[in-house]
Amino acid sequence: MGRHHLPFFRFKPGEDLTMQRDLQRESQSRLSRERLRPDQQRRDCPVLLSQRLVLRAPHEDDIDAIAHLANNEKIATMVSRMPHPYTATDAANFVERTKEGAIGNCVYAITKADNGAFLGCCGIENIPYEENIVEIGYWLGEPYWGHGYTTEAVQVLIDMIFRTRNEVDHVDARCRVVNERSRRVLHKCGFQFQGPGMVQSLAVGSSVSVEWYRLDRRNWMSLKSWGGQR
Repeated sequence: MGRHHLPFFRFKPGEDLTMQRDLQRESQSRLSRERLRPDQQRRDCPVLLSQRLVLRAPHEDDIDAIAHLANNEKIATMVSRMPHPYTATDAANFVERTKEGAIGNCVYAITKADNGAFLGCCGIENIPYEENIVEIGYWLGEPYWGHGYTTEAVQVLIDMIFRTRNEVDHVDARCRVVNERSRRVLHKCGFQFQGPGMVQSLAVGSSVSVEWYRLDRRNWMSLKSWGGQR
């Protein structure tokens, strides 16, 4: 995984792919130069609690669990920047890069509140030159599918974004066209379909079809109790 964990891509339908790659390289360079100090990152990324989950920064104790769960083709081919196979070295590199602030703006380990078990990851990516938009990404280990954990994690992540970042009006997310589970999560969380697109998948080794979704602050305010959403 390394820097390839979370599916953050910015595009508009029909946008030229060469231009996308050039802009992505420019954005990555700019983010690398301007990224926050680790202590500043921690202040901006508080530990998040929900009924069953704790979202916190990944650490060295997670490496084995990350490597075990992420080494799954069913996961790697559904996100954009995860290699397959996935090794303990990839996991260690990922944890180190999150500490450096080199991956996204906030990266969280999704863990169970009752026993601390590592379930997966989610995170937030700032969009260069668009302060009112952030993008989220997530993945969950296959043994934990079907229990509503991803929806619960995404909801608490969104709540944090809109409650603490007054400048943010829109939260974006992408999912592969064939990823029905991820699409259901986004629907449950109030995201609305914006359009189709194509992005590069590291594990697939080619471009894949994706769908672009967005949640506006106004819609979140009407759904923020999340009643009956799981």
